[in-house]
Amino acid sequence: MAGVLRRALGTVPFFAYVAIFLVTPTLVVVIGAFAGDRGGVTLANVRALGESYVLDAFGRSILLSASTALIGAVLGALLAYALVTARPNGLLRRAVTAASGVLAQFGGVTLAFAFIATIGLSGFATVFLREQVGVDIYAGGVWLFELPGLILVYTYFQIPLMVIVFLPALDGIRPQWREAAESLGGSTWVYWTKVAGPLLAPSFLGSALLLFANAFSAYATAAALVSQGNPIIPLQIRGALTSEVVLGQANLGKAMALGMIVVVAVVMALYALLQRRTAKWLG
Repeated sequence: MAGVLRRALGTVPFFAYVAIFLVTPTLVVVIGAFAGDRGGVTLANVRALGESYVLDAFGRSILLSASTALIGAVLGALLAYALVTARPNGLLRRAVTAASGVLAQFGGVTLAFAFIATIGLSGFATVFLREQVGVDIYAGGVWLFELPGLILVYTYFQIPLMVIVFLPALDGIRPQWREAAESLGGSTWVYWTKVAGPLLAPSFLGSALLLFANAFSAYATAAALVSQGNPIIPLQIRGALTSEVVLGQANLGKAMALGMIVVVAVVMALYALLQRRTAKWLG
């Protein structure tokens, strides 16, 4: 009995962390979503999620997340495959993997400033192209501070994240499988469509869902890049919580956060199912 208690004691920090940083904020959001401004229980906040501006914000967030997840998944998978073909303990693989680990976490104000300083209205690349090459990248409008700009900036950290999460699946592909396919007369196309492709598909889709959740929940980069308007749902929540024009929308912001939790929960549930299937052959 004492041994069981000692082993259980080791899990206390983990459960304390989950309770403080996951369970408690979730309960605050759920309770606030159904709380009235003057107390009591109400469904007004949840019904307000059907307003056009809220639905538009959710739609743009889903479009942003899906676009960057798709671009990041494809380009990241290609980069991960290039790393697999390199020497396992080679300098190139270690350098790219380390850089991907850093760049996947490179976001927020720092990333927004980097893009503004590079390709902003007065960025050095923008000025060089306009004055030296005669190309104005903003001839069609100031796209960097709108949804197209967010897609570009988010893709910057989505690609290295895909490299990190998809590389173990590629490492799980055994060379003997390709040799067996070739010995049976199978071409490269047959190998990828009949052997490697079906095996990698669950991991690829699961990684893409992880990228979707990562982009859907990102806030700091968009907040630093977009100074006017609330094009995506995290910024819409910020407006509801901090607006000095329309007061009393804090609980509406919590209702929108509850909607985000539902979307992310569905995505992560699908991710867990795909990862479970992938683990059958990775093990």
